[in-house]
Amino acid sequence: MASVGSFADDALEQRVSAGVQQVEDLLVTSAHSPEPLVAEASSHLLQAGGKRFRPLLTVLCAEFGDPTAPDIVPAAVVVELTHLATLYHDDVMDEASMRRGAPSANARWNNSVAILVGDFLFARASSLVADLGPEAVRIQAETFARLVHGQLRETLGPGPDDDPLEHYLSVVADKTGSLIATAARFGAMMSGAGEDVEATLLEFGERIGVAFQLADDIIDIASDADDSGKVPGTDLREGVPTLPTLLVQSAPVEGDERLRELLSGPIADEDDVQWVIRALREHPAMDRARAYVRAEADAARALLAKLPAGPARDALDDICTRATDRLG
Repeated sequence: MASVGSFADDALEQRVSAGVQQVEDLLVTSAHSPEPLVAEASSHLLQAGGKRFRPLLTVLCAEFGDPTAPDIVPAAVVVELTHLATLYHDDVMDEASMRRGAPSANARWNNSVAILVGDFLFARASSLVADLGPEAVRIQAETFARLVHGQLRETLGPGPDDDPLEHYLSVVADKTGSLIATAARFGAMMSGAGEDVEATLLEFGERIGVAFQLADDIIDIASDADDSGKVPGTDLREGVPTLPTLLVQSAPVEGDERLRELLSGPIADEDDVQWVIRALREHPAMDRARAYVRAEADAARALLAKLPAGPARDALDDICTRATDRLG
């Protein structure tokens, strides 16, 4: 099952696992094309695996209505196809060479293939969502607009009158929070859970999605490679702003001059990268970043009081805990 781990309720875990497996099967079918190159390239990231957090959340949130409703699995696939499509496009924009431990599509083929395969997956998602009704189409379109808006604002960077930290947080909400929010909303919507539950899960999804993304920012600095499975300092090498680095810049302390200078762009020298990692791990900005993530997860958890008590609500509460447990 996905990275959120096991649930305390065995029956719930079995149902959600079965639903996620149905999603996986439909993903494979949906990504197929009679054109050999498209079929190979579109299944490239699919076969590389992934957390499948978004479809899992859709299936789990459907527990607040009728979890056997036929539109739940297609809706979950719509969300995951959209997510996969954005990864193809992101890798082109970031000039990435690796994705999920394998060569990225743009590195294995070229940028044009990667872009067109991303477009193909968006098209497949659109085809599926068309069968889910006009409201689902509208939600998908609005989510897609937020994804594009977030990517564009990230690419352009903050304007002269923008606060860099607020700009970054809004980008995270658009690029990550919006699709996870839709995943949760679709689960409630397709299961007939009711408008109040749908609205609560929509907000929950956005908040917990932002919390997980910001936790990744901290893990990139605080965790050893053996613990996280990733090389620490990846964002530092690429000059990508993150929550801890922006907090350093927004509230400098005495002696920060060299640190702030190095954080102003990509860090090419590996000795400098390691020095910055050590400096950040001891910097008060890290505790401030952890506190921000915990507050976001707590805000998500507080929303759960509006939902019916039971194993599904407990599982969502556990997701909040796991978001903050990763902080160390």
